Amino acid sequence: MSAGAETYSEALAAAARLAAEWLKSLPDRHVGPALTAHDLVADFGGPLPAEGMPPVDVVEYLAAKAEPGLMAMPSGRFFGWVIGGTLPAALAADWLVSAWDQNSGLRYATPAIAAIEEAAGQWLLQLLRLPEESDVGFTTGATMANFTGMAAARWRLMADAGWDVDRNGLAGGPRIRCFVGQERHETIDLGLRYLGLGQPTAVPVDAQGRLIPGELNRLLAEGSGPALVCLQAGNLHSGAFDPFDDAIQVAHRHGAWVHVDGAFGLWAGAVPEFAHLTAGMALADSWGTDAHKTLNVPYDCGVAVVKDSPALRSAMGLHTSYLVHDAEGPGDPFEKVPELSRRGRGVPVWAALRSLGSDGVAAQVRGLARAASLIAERLIEVDGIEVLNPVDYTQVSLAFGDDATTRAVTARVIQDGKVWMSGSRWQGRDVLRVSVSNWSTNTDDVGTAVDAVSSAFAAVRAETG
Repeated sequence: MSAGAETYSEALAAAARLAAEWLKSLPDRHVGPALTAHDLVADFGGPLPAEGMPPVDVVEYLAAKAEPGLMAMPSGRFFGWVIGGTLPAALAADWLVSAWDQNSGLRYATPAIAAIEEAAGQWLLQLLRLPEESDVGFTTGATMANFTGMAAARWRLMADAGWDVDRNGLAGGPRIRCFVGQERHETIDLGLRYLGLGQPTAVPVDAQGRLIPGELNRLLAEGSGPALVCLQAGNLHSGAFDPFDDAIQVAHRHGAWVHVDGAFGLWAGAVPEFAHLTAGMALADSWGTDAHKTLNVPYDCGVAVVKDSPALRSAMGLHTSYLVHDAEGPGDPFEKVPELSRRGRGVPVWAALRSLGSDGVAAQVRGLARAASLIAERLIEVDGIEVLNPVDYTQVSLAFGDDATTRAVTARVIQDGKVWMSGSRWQGRDVLRVSVSNWSTNTDDVGTAVDAVSSAFAAVRAETG
């Protein structure tokens, strides 16, 4: 064995051992971090030493010093935000991606990664019942997946209006009118800002945050010109899905491009019993999701799906003399995402899908929704706890009377550390939001969550009388 190979072996062996120890600690550890970033700065900062440290020692030091500042996000007891865990096959595949160290922008240069990602993309289209001619790109997360879909929309809408946005930019061209539900995720606004499209028009929604198609029709009819409509699969607080059938028909009658933000909810398309939630979703023009949420692959991995391949590749692609293109293939991976250089993010997606199969993905999504329902069913039996949404998917929003009590319960749950749930504000009320998104969450974790919330509420009521 060469000296270089031996150095890799020692460092990787240490990393594998320490990673296994970390994963083994998850079922019982306090979910929140023990130290703050301020506490940890001294361990990692200061002047850069003149003398280096052996790789294996770097790995040992890194794991030891970082451990108190790690949140147990991969734990089945983590219900904050919508983050998910990591499936074993996806985690191991991600380690291989790092070891292979392929810059995965060019099909010619990295044929194995390209073939794997193309297969993963086709599987995703089949699994989520999206148009088979769509292009699939792997981005950093849902923010950039949505950005990518909306960039394709901008290119197509401007081209159809007779404006060359690549040559002329936006100044002087027709303004694209953008419409979003009042309860869209704010990253949609961020993507529109990145694209220079400005502030969108908010469309009224119902009590669970679903966009109202009649209101969309009214607002679209009030003006003219290119239009982009953004719908939502999975409301942040209620888990609700926009009425795709009616809303997309309305949007297309007005010539609008429809993009679906399905960060965690797009995966409902894999479950036959959830067909009522996703009915009509495949009629849209583009979709964005996170594979590291409901599918449970490692960070980071978003998925952008665009039906109009020429629009996507025109918006994202480039051609220079030094890049070697594969003339036999369906185009290069970099033509479908914002980055030219990137890791093979689609490989862990392929591994997750191959390890689960379509039935396994459906069972995993179904299990997340069932765990959310169980938490809601048990907590609603506690006097004084309100469940504010019908739990049709994976989100539960709780309130405990007045806002001050809700905030106090949230703080106590986090401090206790048996579970992690995030506070939020929804429809004028403070809420404790429960997001079930980890494949490993089981009935014991559900019981722990119910007990943690019930105990925190009882303690707060005892303190306040």
